[in-house]
Amino acid sequence: MTHLLFLPGAGGAAEFWHPLGALLPGQYDKTYLNWPGLGHQAHKPGLDSLDALTAHAAAHLKSDTVVVAQSMGGIFALRLALLYPQTVIRLVLTAASGGIDVMRFGAGDWRPAYRAEYPNAAPWITQARADHTAEIASIAQPALLLWGDADTISPVAVGRHLHGLLKNSRLQVVADGTHGFAQERAGEIAPLVREFIEK
Repeated sequence: MTHLLFLPGAGGAAEFWHPLGALLPGQYDKTYLNWPGLGHQAHKPGLDSLDALTAHAAAHLKSDTVVVAQSMGGIFALRLALLYPQTVIRLVLTAASGGIDVMRFGAGDWRPAYRAEYPNAAPWITQARADHTAEIASIAQPALLLWGDADTISPVAVGRHLHGLLKNSRLQVVADGTHGFAQERAGEIAPLVREFIEK
C-alpha cells in the first residue's frame, strides 16, 4: 500500500495538508505530521533543530512512502530521500523553500512576518540554514515540483533550479498561485498529485 507522509512548512500544522489529503484516494495510507515548537505547535524537549526534526519525520516512514512537503518541509523531504532511498519512492514538493539558497533566486525574507505571526515559535527556526545543493543531483526518486507564479517566498525560479538539479523531476507552475496554493487550491492540484503517484 502506498504511504503518503505529509510534511508542513514552518507553520508547523498538519492541518495544512488536510484539504489535499481528503481529495486523494482513501486506499492510500496517510500520515500528517506537525512540527513541534513551530508555528503554534506545542514544544517538545529535544525537537529543537533541523536534524532532530529530520529524525522525527524519519520515524514515521513506512515502506513505499511518497513524501509530500510544503515550503520548509522540503528540507526534510530531500533529506529523507537521500537517507532512505529504498523507502522513499517519490517526492511531491510544493513551493519548497528549503534545501537550497533561495535568496539568490529573489526570495523574500519570510522571517519578520513569521516571527510576528508566531511569537512563541522556537527561536532556532529563523536562524537555521540548510543547503543540500551538492547532494540533490544524487536523488534518483521521481519528483513532482509544484510552484505558484505569484509566490514571493519561494519564487518559480527556485522551482526551476530544483528541476535542473533533480534528474527525474517534473515542474508544474500554478497560475496566480501564492505560497499557500497547495492548501488554498487543493482541488486543482489533487489530480496532478494522484496522476504522479500512480503512474
